[in-house]
Amino acid sequence: MPGYLRFLHSNRRWLVGGFALFLMSAFGQTFFVSLFAGDIRAEYGLSHGEFGSLFMFATLASALALTQIGSVVDRSGSAGVVFGVFVFLAAGAVAMALSAHVVALFGALFLLRLFGQGMMTHTSFTLMGRWFGRERGRATSVATLGLNTGEALLPLAVVSLVALVGWRGTWWAAVVLLLVLAWPVAALMRAEREPAPVSEEGPGLRARDWTRRQTLRDPCFYLVAAAMAAPALVGNTVFFHQVYLVESRGWAPAAFATAFTVYAVTTVVFNLVGGQLVDRFSAMRLVPVYLLPLGVGLFVLAAVPGQWGAFAFMALYGVTNGLSLSLFGAVWPEIYGITHLGSIRSVIVAIMVFASAAGPGTAGLLIDAGVPYPAQLAALGGYCVVVSAVMARTIPFLRTRVLSQSVPVD
Repeated sequence: MPGYLRFLHSNRRWLVGGFALFLMSAFGQTFFVSLFAGDIRAEYGLSHGEFGSLFMFATLASALALTQIGSVVDRSGSAGVVFGVFVFLAAGAVAMALSAHVVALFGALFLLRLFGQGMMTHTSFTLMGRWFGRERGRATSVATLGLNTGEALLPLAVVSLVALVGWRGTWWAAVVLLLVLAWPVAALMRAEREPAPVSEEGPGLRARDWTRRQTLRDPCFYLVAAAMAAPALVGNTVFFHQVYLVESRGWAPAAFATAFTVYAVTTVVFNLVGGQLVDRFSAMRLVPVYLLPLGVGLFVLAAVPGQWGAFAFMALYGVTNGLSLSLFGAVWPEIYGITHLGSIRSVIVAIMVFASAAGPGTAGLLIDAGVPYPAQLAALGGYCVVVSAVMARTIPFLRTRVLSQSVPVD
């Protein structure tokens, strides 16, 4: 523990900056936007499927844009990138607060998804991966606690704030917060951190640096991406349609909002545990098993009509999500190196964003078509199990390849 505290203290400016990026990314995350789904659908006269489709297409457009602008993290100073991301996310919140037409709503969703879920998390993940070596798992787990904090505090805060100032007023509050924090967070990230020297990190091997073109030609890239995208696919699907789930099960209106606290606490615990496990065993070793709790949770949510099923699902999803936050920041540098990490990660984040859009949109259309929601949840659970089995065969091959192609660091 003293060593961990020393790590936190000596790297506090970068860790606080990474934490803030993840916390502010909440304004573009599905769990936050979905809190306004009922108000938005009522104001614009949209069905579940129509709003889900609008959200999906805005998210897909943001994913495509991210592949074009994501490499800016490799080419530009970190402070400038961070400041710009804050400003553009604030612009998205302004657009949401002022939107008066479905077209404007689409534009607002596009900006929120691109600079919230997309660039905020992409920038933090990339900087943590570039600035830390042997301590990459711990650095990523600390930074991603920002998102956990947002998931724990914002749902209930939004419910209270909407009651006071309305849903548009709540978005104006987000604008103010983003603009106030933009400069201080950028200042924290101004100083580039050099990874610990070899004398501190110890001798070892580092994966050779792949370019984005080489990475996209690697079949294993898409298999690992399918595994790493599962939490985004599942979480965004369930969270986006939480109101429908609660209504269809006859649960108390605040049931899911309360269960978020269980999810957030579990995520925090396993995020910190995951950071330690990654630094000790490597991220690749954890990939084949980390989805199994989520798979079990989905089967429970599909089969159990009682309200406790929501709490069980959120706890099990928290285990997987906590581990995934550490894994997502560490597994890609382990496999493809760090020189072109921002460029490569922009594609990865785009895939994650695509998954987060495809789930809610597809589920909304299936709901409109009369497909039972429990069957959809069970199918997602089956996806987690199948992908885990594929990773059990893929990861040993990747570890062997990394060892055969790695670059000595001593």
